[in-house]
Formats: sequence, structure tokens, C-alpha cells
Amino acid sequence: MVSDLIERWDHLPNSERARRAAQYVRMSTDEQDYSTLNQAEAIAAYAAAHGIEIVRKYSDEARSGLDLNGRPGLKSLLNDVQTKQADFGVILVYDVSRWGRFQDADESAHYEYLCKGSGIPVIYCAEDFENDGSLASTLLKCLQRVDAAGYSRRLSSKVFAGHCTLGRRGYWQGAPPGYGLRRTLIDASGSPRTTLAHGERKFIQSDRVILVPGPADEVALVRRMFRSFAFDEKNEIQIANELNQEGHVNEFGRPWNRNTISSMLSNEKYIGTNVYNRTSFKLKSKGVKNPPETWIRSVNAFEAVIDEHLFHAAQRRFADLTRRKSDECMLENLSRLLTLNGRLNSTLINNAASTPKTQSYQKRFGSLVKAYELIGYHPKNKFSNGSAKRETSLKRQGVLPSIVAAMRRLNLTTRFDFNARAYVVNDKFKVQIYMLRFHKTKSGRSQWILRQRRQSNIDLAIAVRMNVAGGIHVYVLSRSANLSDRLRGTPVDVELLGGVGFETPGDLANAIADAIRAA
Repeated sequence: MVSDLIERWDHLPNSERARRAAQYVRMSTDEQDYSTLNQAEAIAAYAAAHGIEIVRKYSDEARSGLDLNGRPGLKSLLNDVQTKQADFGVILVYDVSRWGRFQDADESAHYEYLCKGSGIPVIYCAEDFENDGSLASTLLKCLQRVDAAGYSRRLSSKVFAGHCTLGRRGYWQGAPPGYGLRRTLIDASGSPRTTLAHGERKFIQSDRVILVPGPADEVALVRRMFRSFAFDEKNEIQIANELNQEGHVNEFGRPWNRNTISSMLSNEKYIGTNVYNRTSFKLKSKGVKNPPETWIRSVNAFEAVIDEHLFHAAQRRFADLTRRKSDECMLENLSRLLTLNGRLNSTLINNAASTPKTQSYQKRFGSLVKAYELIGYHPKNKFSNGSAKRETSLKRQGVLPSIVAAMRRLNLTTRFDFNARAYVVNDKFKVQIYMLRFHKTKSGRSQWILRQRRQSNIDLAIAVRMNVAGGIHVYVLSRSANLSDRLRGTPVDVELLGGVGFETPGDLANAIADAIRAA
């Protein structure tokens, strides 16, 4: 049992604990010199020289060090330390930058302090200072943290400058090409190599990507959309309805809608102009929309799909549609839609032909909620869905590492299978973990919503109840066969799942181990 192991660990003398170590290694895709293998070898050499045994390994392969998000290895390490499930007395890391390149040096120090506060110090094996808490080591470590953060900023600036240069030269970067266009790979001399299919990437550093017109039927359809909007004065919804009725689908195989049509009709790539730096996502920060004057344009970078006269006619109609509507008119449209439907949301607004899009309301009034207030509409749950999702995500981040750590304590190996969206235990059992969001019906009955991700062949399903009485999480373990007729997105009582409840991750891990042994 996990509790027995922890009890034995609690009785070990400090000298023996200090000889048992966990190693943490991390590598991002742009730092091949810092491969996790090289880090592990250096850490092993340090451990051998100091009489330390490495009993646990935490790893983040191809993970950015800018923040804690997306780093399951470090999260699991911190969770094991804070929940007293660690069976080691020291943490070995190659250097300060492997711990992280946090843009706030205090964040890096905070995570180290969590370990130190639990009696488990962090040692940086390749640094020139001893992490002994002395004034000299503290100052050097602080400088290293600042330098690690600065490296990411310098690298980000260099990468951004390089992307801007490529954008000015007309090379396409990253995003899907769009309907009626294709990506073509060219070599360093500008000679075409091949057309890239969806999801394919270049594999030679010196190669570049440009856009070219796609199949003739797609090009003809794009030109028809522009003519219908610019000259026939059809709106985006009418155009989308026509295309859907005729059986046309967009580049992702989905039906057309107002947003996809509008996005196409306003995109300069269809006249051969490459536009870069519309948005920024620097250093893992929240994406921001850049002002048009900062955009980088390369005119005639690609072969045009439509002529400029047709494109500018479409843009003039967009401008006229926006200018013609006064604030009062836009709010009147919104109020009429509310009267018709009894409620408002982004989907209803964007699908209404006589109502401007949600983006127009956001630009005109500052936010959609502000426009709601101006017409006297106050939805009761305007933020509830987003809050519930954030709460579920936070709960998941806290629960999953503890489950995985408990299984690891029982020598069960775990890895995540992205195709099955499930954890594979001991390379044998597929386990899916569901977070059940709490829901109270109008009659006051407590329910938990269980939503199946996809139809898949799994061996075990773990359902984690949230917001139960007393704040205790109950883990329900069930065979997928018992759930197949209930995982359809409807509110389901946990008690009806036919599962078994567990109060701790350790108890759950023991049950999984027993199930694997019995299989």
C-alpha cells in the first residue's frame, strides 16, 4: 500500500534520504545540445561522485521552459513533493535553465522553494556554485535565472526578426493555406519541389513555402463567392446556404458558415499579398491582435486567385455595411433578435442575416456584454460555461499527477496515448480519466455531467467527481462496457454508473494494479 511505503520513508534517517535522488530533465525543440540523454549522463556522473542513488526520473521532452503549463514532468514532481509521496531526499537538475526559463525569476524561485520547504533541496549539477543557501550562491543563482529568462527573450526576438524577413520576401509561414489555395515547397534556388498536403511540413531548413492556386473547381468557387458578395449583394449567410445546399464543403470538410465566408472575403492572400504579424503569441503570452500599421505585407508574393478590382469591391461593401449602421440601428437589430429568440448568444447573432457579427458589436461597443447591457439584456449565466471549463481544467491539473504518481509508486508505468486520448498502464491497459462537473437540477437533485470524448476501445474508465459534499473527490472505476450506453453527453448520476468509489489516489492505484494482475 502507498501509505505503508510513505510510513517506511518517514522513518528513514536524513542521511539515507539524502542519498536517494530524483532527477528532472527537460529539453525544448530548439535546444538539441541540451538533450535529455546528455543531461541524464551529467546528472548520473554527479550522483556517482557524491554517492547518490537516482531512484526516480521526471522528464519533459520537447517542452518549453517559459511556464509550468505543458510540463507534466515538473508538475508531477512538484505534486509528489507537496503531497509527501516522494521517496527521495534531493532533486538533481542539470542547470538552472533546465528547471525553467520563467520570465519572472520569482516564479522559478517559488517552485524551488516548494521543494526546499518540503525538506527536499534542488541541486544544479552543472552550475559553478553550490546551492547551499549562501549569499554568493543565492546571488549567482538569481543571475542565472535572469540570464535563462533573457535567453528566451533574445531567442524570441531573433526568431521574430527572421519570420518578419521571410514575410517581407513573401514566404508563407505556418497557417493552413485556406480554401482555393495550396502550399508549395520550393528549394533555395526558388525551384518548386512538391505540393504539401494537409499536415505535412518541410524537412530541409533552406526550403521555403509559398501559396499557389488550388484545384480549378475550388478557384472557380472562390471567385463566385467574391462576385456574389461584391456585385450580387448577397450576404455571407446567403452565400453559405447556397454552397451547403449544393453540397460544397470547406477545406476541412465542414459546412460553410458566416464566419468562414467573411474571413475569406477579407483576406488579402487571394490577391497574392502575403500578410504577416496580424497577431502575436510571444513567450507563451496571451495572443494579441496587432494594429494594421504593424502588419508586414508582401504584394504580389503569390499568384492571385482573384483580381484586385473584385477584391476591393468586396472590401468597399464590407465598409459600407458597417458605416451605414448607426449605434441605434445595431442595438435595434440586437433587441429584435432577442425578442424573436428570447435569448442571445454568439451563435444566434452570427447566424442572423440582418444582424452584424459579434466582432462588429465588440468593436463598436467594447464588448458583447456591454451591447447586451445597452438593450437591457442581462443573461444569468453569461460567464458560467467558461468558468466551469476553467475550474475543470484546474481540478484536472491537480488530480491527474496524483493518480499517475500513485500508480508509479506501485511500479506501474504510465504513458499518454494521444490517438486514443487515454493513459496506457504497463503498456497493456488503456485508461481514460473523466472529470465530472457538478450540476444541480431544478428539483435540487445533485448530478454530475459525464461527456465521452470519443468512441474508443478502453479497458478502464475513471470518473472523478467534483464539488461533492465536504470537498472530497471520489474516484469511480468502471469497465467501459458498463458505460457505453450512458456516455452520450447527458446529465448522469454517478451512482448509476455501476462503478466502485475510492477516497484516495493510492486506493485507486491499488485497484488498477489488482485489475492488471487479474487480467
